[in-house]
Amino acid sequence: MDSIIFDLDGTIWDPIDTVLTAWNSQIKENQQMEKELTRTDFEGTMGLQMDEISGKLFPFLAADVRSSLIRDCCAAEQGYIRQHGGDLFHKVEEVLSTLSHHYKLFIVSNCQDGYIEAFYEYHNLQQYFLDFENPGRTGLSKGENIKLVMERNHLLSPIYIGDTEGDLNASRYAGIPFVYARYGFGRVSEYDEVIETFNDLLKLYAT
Repeated sequence: MDSIIFDLDGTIWDPIDTVLTAWNSQIKENQQMEKELTRTDFEGTMGLQMDEISGKLFPFLAADVRSSLIRDCCAAEQGYIRQHGGDLFHKVEEVLSTLSHHYKLFIVSNCQDGYIEAFYEYHNLQQYFLDFENPGRTGLSKGENIKLVMERNHLLSPIYIGDTEGDLNASRYAGIPFVYARYGFGRVSEYDEVIETFNDLLKLYAT
């Protein structure tokens, strides 16, 4: 193993409360929206790409209205994250610091362009990661983005750490082992390794 590729939401942090505040600030201004979103609504979209999220959260809106609302929500979201961040899981920076001395670290997330940069800006964790990718920049699936990161960084034997079935499928598509973060937002049908806390990565990979 020469590298670790991480999912972001539900694996490194929980951004839902910040994102919820940002999105509801835009939803309040849309006359077609009868109610604000809840944390439960967001938990059901973790791991999906933005078009899938919009379809799940706003199926009653016309496609053009939905696209416009999503753009406004995402723009507000990045501003809120830059100002307020999210909830890092326990000992994230300590674990990343230790792992970065043993492996090359990367992030591949199903987020919009600018989201990972906002995460970096608030939490100042970019020093631990060599590269990142997302469909907002490439238009590719998570599995394709994992392969892209592998190819351009010449990775020979990475693993992927995530918390959803989509993360599992992306790992299988890329042909690399999947480590399930059971503390995250989703459930998976199988995995190669499992961690109950972020700190468990040190037991597996930093000895």
